[in-house]
Amino acid sequence: MTLQQARHDTRAWQVKRRERTRQLIELGGLIAKAGLIELTDDDRAAIFGLLVEAAARLRTDDTGSQLTLWRRRGKRAFADTDDKD
Repeated sequence: MTLQQARHDTRAWQVKRRERTRQLIELGGLIAKAGLIELTDDDRAAIFGLLVEAAARLRTDDTGSQLTLWRRRGKRAFADTDDKD
């Protein structure tokens, strides 16, 4: 492997890592925006339990309608939040 290839491999890894970090930060922001931090008094076990419960619901036969319902609610919540800003 040449030095140039090694640099490219490192840069590609760094870009991937930055993308993942950004994704995780954005997802954490959604948890905050939903009010879950305040509603659970920053109880991370409770927040994680909520997410595990949501994942369990998505593993059922009713996945499509559940996603549709949550997507609609999410879009309305985004619109309501944008109106307040």
